[in-house]
Amino acid sequence: MAKINVSVIKQRVRRRFRVKDETRNFYNGAFIDLGELVMFTGKVMTQMFQPPFEFREFVKHGFLLGNKSLALVIVTGFIMGLVLTMQMNPVLVDFGAQTLLPGIIAVSMVRELGPVITGLICAGKLSSGIAAEVAAMAVTEQIDAMEVSGTRPLSFVVATRVLATTLVVPVLVIFADAFSMLGAYLAVNIFEDTSITLFIHRSFSMLGFVDLLPATLKTVLFGFFIGLIGSYKGYTAGKGTESVGKAANSAVVAASLTIFVIDLVFVLITSIL
Repeated sequence: MAKINVSVIKQRVRRRFRVKDETRNFYNGAFIDLGELVMFTGKVMTQMFQPPFEFREFVKHGFLLGNKSLALVIVTGFIMGLVLTMQMNPVLVDFGAQTLLPGIIAVSMVRELGPVITGLICAGKLSSGIAAEVAAMAVTEQIDAMEVSGTRPLSFVVATRVLATTLVVPVLVIFADAFSMLGAYLAVNIFEDTSITLFIHRSFSMLGFVDLLPATLKTVLFGFFIGLIGSYKGYTAGKGTESVGKAANSAVVAASLTIFVIDLVFVLITSIL
């Protein structure tokens, strides 16, 4: 019989238990992080409705955050409408349903693609930027200085940014939808001459209140959680300059996953109703 190598067996057992411990620590950390985010959300919501209101900070962050992502959202929406129309046109021609193309593009952009793609863009730019900025303030002890001086950092730093993203993201989605329809109109005219009036009529003939309401509500939630997660990751960042980059990266991942979860919930609710 072959000799049993005891050291190899011990190494395998240690490795197996190490993997189990790392998995357990990952899940424990995720649940702890989720619980802290819930408590942080409660504190921020309380600060939002307590005077004095930081209106100037809210306007400043709303303008800066919206201006930062507007060009990318417009270009992305335009290209999406253009490409989607050019890809769907041959399929609809085979079925003799080419006249339905503007309406299909409008419904798909307004209900799903416009909000989700814009939300992911904002998660990559706005949430990471907010996390890095707030984390830098935490590392340089600016937030501690605010608390010592009597300024409410959750109201001045966090609540203004959360309110700004909650308002800005739906506006950016409107721009994305509008320019995607412009791209779709140009793509349609590649295959046939269509007037702008006829294109708009065909586009909005398939849209209804059921399409607009869920899309608007979930874009508001997208904006709220993009600002909240970015602020939370920055506010709870550790000491040291490397924690700024970690906060920005984790904010992008968490905000993107949250957008997908919210979109899934809204899809399930609308399909049931």
